[in-house]
Amino acid sequence: MSKPTILVTGGAGVMGSRLVRGLVEGGDASATAATDGDPGPVPAGAGGYNVRVLTLPGDPFISRLDGLDVDIRYGDVSDASTLEGVFDGVDIIYHLAAILLSTDPARFERINVGGTRNMIEGGIRHGCKHFIFVSSISVTYPYTTPYSISKSDCEHLVKGQDKMDWTIIRPCLAYNENGGEEFKMFWDSLTKFPVVPFIGRGDAIKKPVHVDDLMQGFLAIPGNEDARGKTYAFCGGEEISIRDMARLMLRHGGGDRPFIHLPVWFCKALAWAMQRTMKKPPLTWNAIAGITQDANPSCAEAEVDLRYRPMSFRDGMNLSYPIKS
Repeated sequence: MSKPTILVTGGAGVMGSRLVRGLVEGGDASATAATDGDPGPVPAGAGGYNVRVLTLPGDPFISRLDGLDVDIRYGDVSDASTLEGVFDGVDIIYHLAAILLSTDPARFERINVGGTRNMIEGGIRHGCKHFIFVSSISVTYPYTTPYSISKSDCEHLVKGQDKMDWTIIRPCLAYNENGGEEFKMFWDSLTKFPVVPFIGRGDAIKKPVHVDDLMQGFLAIPGNEDARGKTYAFCGGEEISIRDMARLMLRHGGGDRPFIHLPVWFCKALAWAMQRTMKKPPLTWNAIAGITQDANPSCAEAEVDLRYRPMSFRDGMNLSYPIKS
């Protein structure tokens, strides 16, 4: 009996391309780490699916899928008119495509919320059985951002329909040797100046998750009846303050440097002023919210249902950014 056909939106991204490779090829747990933009190894125990990838026309990262036996389709999740034929024969949808950053809040509504609505409606029309939505741990933050609001709205859309089974994934800060967009931005902010201007005291507790562990969780969902109708936090295996996390990143990136801790109220005022005077402000409320709020959920349910066993942040950094002696 052939395995299902799976549609992956955003399948050329760092996370999406790893997922696609795992769904097609499976993986070798002893595989070597990725280099030079290669999507890298995937966990053992998956593979053999028929995979269709939806990505934007002209996506420069589609080369990440070179050599894989996948059906590549070009379209825009936020424009239903570009999605003709995309859903034909699809059994499972992994919806990863979204924007994380924008100075225009309307884009979050159009792309994240509107795109999710289009994918749900297309899946229902074509008899798709399971919708797997990649949300964000930021939906749990007490102080919201346009991005977290859009992801929360998407979750309501996913749960509000009753024609497809669904699973929602809320990743924490994801990282590997190729970064992860938020992780790379945070690292860049730490290394931009000889002294680090740090937002607040750095007491917020985080559980960063290595992409290898995310893939273990992602690949355990198809065909798993226990995962249907569930919302999982995919976090790392270690609680760490964002201050200690930053210092560990700097050690792995070439050396520590002094911190100046800026009051949060001052950073908020500065971000407000920058937003009104600059097209691309270097400090935003999104960044302040992410750095000052806890993201340390329990992954106990994923441990039971998916046998999810994430590594610690220290082990993940040693794996992806080994310190050279």
